Amino acid sequence: MNQERILKVLLAPHVSEKSALMADASAQYVFKVVPSATKTEVKAAVESLFDVKVQSVNMINLKGKRKVFKGRQGQRNGTRKAIVRLAPGQDIDFASAE
Repeated sequence: MNQERILKVLLAPHVSEKSALMADASAQYVFKVVPSATKTEVKAAVESLFDVKVQSVNMINLKGKRKVFKGRQGQRNGTRKAIVRLAPGQDIDFASAE
């Protein structure tokens, strides 16, 4: 895989109450990723950026909500998220990551 592509796969960590509980309980971290990302690309990106060992990756496609604004229908953009499970004993510290 191309190193440039690996650096562009992860967009941001998804910060929510549920993702924080998942990180504490079972070492699973949630990231927003580009829509064309694959599981192997996400695994390679997390391992290279955070120096951890990834056990598994699950992908989620979220469709955008249909909304009405001033009588006109529209649709929000959809997103793609990756749930990354780390190997036992591994941890990601977002405060010290560059």
